[in-house]
Parts: sequence; structure tokens; C-alpha cells
Amino acid sequence: MNPVLKFEKVGFQYDGRPIMRDVSFAMQPGEIVAVLGPSGCGKTTILNMVAGFLDPTDGVALIDGREIRGPGPDRGVVFQAAALFDWMTVADNISFSLRCAGRPRAERRQVAEEMAALVGLTGFEDAYPYQLSGGMRQRVGLARVLAAKPKVMLMDEPFSALDVQTREVLQEEVLRIRERTGCTTLFVTHSIDEAVFLGDRIFLLTDLKDGAFDTFSVDLPAPRGNPENRLHPAFIRLREAIYRRMRH
Repeated sequence: MNPVLKFEKVGFQYDGRPIMRDVSFAMQPGEIVAVLGPSGCGKTTILNMVAGFLDPTDGVALIDGREIRGPGPDRGVVFQAAALFDWMTVADNISFSLRCAGRPRAERRQVAEEMAALVGLTGFEDAYPYQLSGGMRQRVGLARVLAAKPKVMLMDEPFSALDVQTREVLQEEVLRIRERTGCTTLFVTHSIDEAVFLGDRIFLLTDLKDGAFDTFSVDLPAPRGNPENRLHPAFIRLREAIYRRMRH
């Protein structure tokens, strides 16, 4: 199977200062890769290059075998802040990309209702962002990305500002949505628990100046979105292994 996303010896410099060198990896269709590491290690730089917000200084980043040259509809970003349009309803926020593409109003409404149902917001289509909780606003942001049917969904610490209970519920939602849509996801996080619960693989970044990073495979029982997996011995063992690696 051909990878949907691939980095080939990618390097990046900022003001002449190397941030990363010779970074290579590939992601398969439908895979969730969690990118974990401390602040400043290059997590968001990788995500921004996949999104097309930054260009590699060296090497090449590919999606479906084509070089990434700027943002495109085949990638969608869910940000840490929901970044909704406050003057638009939930339905209009969700269907914004379809409006930009000139799709008919009836089609936009239908897609908005389908995506609202997918993320658990049925009945809130005509609400405004100020009427929603933080977790609900993040669901709208997620639905807006999914409405565009991207090849790759990019999630930049989207749940970090939420309370623990809401955060865990939304993690479970991400896995449920993956089962229904098959969307490939690159998920940036500071949380070991979040990375282990969500990821099929985990990239642990420390210093990318030599291109090296640790990769952990996650082997948890199906269904992956089962909250009891957080108590599974395999979860606890992997969490401990990553913690010990981060501390050395």
C-alpha cells in the first residue's frame, strides 16, 4: 500500500538556525500517528510543513506521491483554539469550505447536518459559537475539517485547553470518527496518555537536528475507542516506556 503522507530527508531552518535535518517517515491511509515531545522539539513545525504553511529547507514532503506546495483541500487543520466564525451558526461554520467552493445552499445544509451528527452535535446546527461549551466548539472545528473530506487531518493539540473529562470523551470521538471515515490523522500532543490512547504509532521527538526520533507501535484491543483501554496493561506498559525514554 502506498503511503498517503511521506517525508524524505526533510530539513528546516529558521533564520539560518537548523530546526531539523534529514527527517524521514511515511504514514499509511487511515493511520493515526501521534507526535509527542517537549516544546520546541519540532512537532508543530512538522505539522505546518504537512499543512503547507511552511516549506522544507531541504528534502521533500509528499502527499499521495505529490510534493506539498502550499495549503490544499486534501489537508485540514484542527487548531488548539477552535477558530470559529462567531457571527456564523454551527451549520455555516461546518459548511464554510463548501460555501467557498460554490456548493448550493441545500447541499451545504445537508453536509452540515451529517457532520454535526458525526461529531455529536445534532440539534445545535442553528446555534452560535457563544452558546456552546469549549468541547462543543472543538467538535464544530472538527466537523468543519471533516466536511471538506481531506486525505489527511492535522490536529495541533486540539484538546489541551479542555478539562480532563471532556478531553477524554473527544479522544474517544476521534477514534470513532476514524472508524467511520478512514481519515489519516497526524496528532500533535504534549500528553503521553493522549498519544498512547489515540495513536497507531507514536513519534517521540527530542532533538531533530540529526533526524533521529523514537517510534513506538501501539497494540491495544479493539475497539480502540474503548475508554477501558486506558486501564489495559499494554497501555500502562507503553506509557511507562515512553516516560522513561523522555526522562533519559
